Amino acid sequence: MIFSRNQLDRAKVIFSKPSFILAVWLTLATAAGIQHYLRGPEHVKRNYNNYLIFKGVFWHAVEKKNLYDLYPEDHFDSNHYGPFFSVVIAPFAVLPDAVGICLWIMFNGAVLFYAIRQLPLKESQIIAVLWLVTNELYTSYSNQQINPFIAATIILAYVWMRKEKDFWAAFVIMAGTFIKLYSIAGLAFFFFSKHKMRLIGALAFWAVVCFVAPMIISGPEFVVQSYKDWQVSLTAKDGLNAISRHQDISVSGVVRRISGHREIPLTYFLLPGVFLFMLPYLKVKHYGNTTFQLLMLCSVLLFLCLFSSSTESSTYIVAFTGVAIWFLLHERPYPKLVMGLMILAFVLTSLSPTDLMPKPARVFIFDYALKAVPCIFVWCYVMVELLRFGARSRLQQLDS
Repeated sequence: MIFSRNQLDRAKVIFSKPSFILAVWLTLATAAGIQHYLRGPEHVKRNYNNYLIFKGVFWHAVEKKNLYDLYPEDHFDSNHYGPFFSVVIAPFAVLPDAVGICLWIMFNGAVLFYAIRQLPLKESQIIAVLWLVTNELYTSYSNQQINPFIAATIILAYVWMRKEKDFWAAFVIMAGTFIKLYSIAGLAFFFFSKHKMRLIGALAFWAVVCFVAPMIISGPEFVVQSYKDWQVSLTAKDGLNAISRHQDISVSGVVRRISGHREIPLTYFLLPGVFLFMLPYLKVKHYGNTTFQLLMLCSVLLFLCLFSSSTESSTYIVAFTGVAIWFLLHERPYPKLVMGLMILAFVLTSLSPTDLMPKPARVFIFDYALKAVPCIFVWCYVMVELLRFGARSRLQQLDS
């Protein structure tokens, strides 16, 4: 044997420690940041362009420049995040780029790590979720994206409502929404709250705080105008997403690209999707069941990516976290279909952007938005399990 049984046992113990996984995540974050920074100033825009856009949001707010204009001398593309983002990015933007980019990526990973650790799952299940999403997390790291933070806001919205910490659930919902609208999906757990009026009040409070906070940097008039500019920016971006090679990796993107009809309106996909998404709310008697709640969490995380034209490859840390949680909700031995879908998702969704996938296959998957396909299958399976919840199934009953 290459390794003794004792060595294997020690390795298993180490890999099962949350502190070790966190160290791996933070190391990967640092490596991603340094890798992109050190490729040389002539390539700087290409290598950490997203971070330069994010950093620019703060400095443009300070200088009272339009947050959504193009600044080709600084970076490619433009900002699409809300004015509140200027407050969030500020601690990183004031640092030298080499430090700021690493800490920014580490921050996103650490928040998601914390959120997953709060889930009402067994410790072994949480460890498995953390390892399963690691590769997808690195894809997000490589793009310096805020998507791990967005996934964390949705998870924490659920967890804190469950723990009757509605004030803080409202905080993460509003903070995320005022940065990137995805986090408004945290309201999907509204009916699981035991203190709905308290939650509504907290949402109103944090909405005011998040609206006003950027005014500390740039003043009321500029911030009000910036919210108007943000709406214009998002409207324009939605129109461009349908023809973009990098966006619309979703249900609509798969159909549009395979059919060759990029002009198909998003509403043709969104309306049926919303209708299906809402059907499990008819199962009122199961609202208090932890397994049912976690399935709904998985549905939300998947839905956000699958029915948004803004979804790109790095957004899939949101959906893939839902896939990992869903997989581990099943009893062992895992049903063959569940195992098959998990393997398909790991290969086609998580590994497809990496060098482990042969380049011709990688390009083909990218061109036809096939990264979304396994997640579409999983979401449909989740919908069936939610609608049949209470019948005989291979789902774990976490309340028993």
